[in-house]
Amino acid sequence: MKIFLKTEDEIELMRRANQLVGMTLGELAKHIKPGVTTLQLDHIAEEFIRDHGAIPTFKNFPNPFGGPFPASICTSVNDVVVHGIPSDKTVLREGDIISIDCGTLLDGYNGDSCYTFAVGEVTEEVQNLLQTTKQSLYLGIEQAVAGKHVGDIGAAVQEHCEQAGYGVVREVTGHGIGRKMHEDPPVPNYGNRGNGVLLKAGMCIAIEPMITLGNRSVWLDADRWAIRTRDGKPAAHFEHTVAIRRGKADILSTFDEIESTSV
Repeated sequence: MKIFLKTEDEIELMRRANQLVGMTLGELAKHIKPGVTTLQLDHIAEEFIRDHGAIPTFKNFPNPFGGPFPASICTSVNDVVVHGIPSDKTVLREGDIISIDCGTLLDGYNGDSCYTFAVGEVTEEVQNLLQTTKQSLYLGIEQAVAGKHVGDIGAAVQEHCEQAGYGVVREVTGHGIGRKMHEDPPVPNYGNRGNGVLLKAGMCIAIEPMITLGNRSVWLDADRWAIRTRDGKPAAHFEHTVAIRRGKADILSTFDEIESTSV
């Protein structure tokens, strides 16, 4: 395992890349409504990212199970946990949820963040899933400080979500991030406190709870990208990129643009 500690200058470059991800998700929030296709959202995102001098990292990202990712964002609707491919056949409907995962490469450094949006009005059951998943992200971030361990992050996420009766996906995890989108260490959403890699100041990681309304079991779609819940129930996914500090994590990405947008 090779973990790269970032300098202050590198962290600031990563902050810029991550702020652009937040701006992109905020732009997409304006367009999320019934009748819109996920391919339309992808076109908006790619144009926005390139107009701001960055590259959409996900486009052509290699896949160990098949071909490269064909789009600029992942659009995971309802029972798709992660890695949903945008399509002109996937039309958003009232009551859907859509997790949009976005990555940018700007000045040699990566940004990565995800937000799960409600399409119109969703049920109270689904709204509670979104709220709990987002809360678990911030509980995980509270543990992302120098001297703690990766297991402290996973335990915080797992305990909060399982106490609410939700499933915690094991097959996909958070990750280190920097010059590459995926670096060491892996950051699972489950674990034991005090276990795993020791967190050191200068590490940058993406924390991303992926939580299911029902059973945590998942399967890989025929497209070799989308991961779906086995029971067909919806899943939520929220992600921030953070820099490890002493005392308190430094959140490099942002949801501010998303949550200030009137949908």
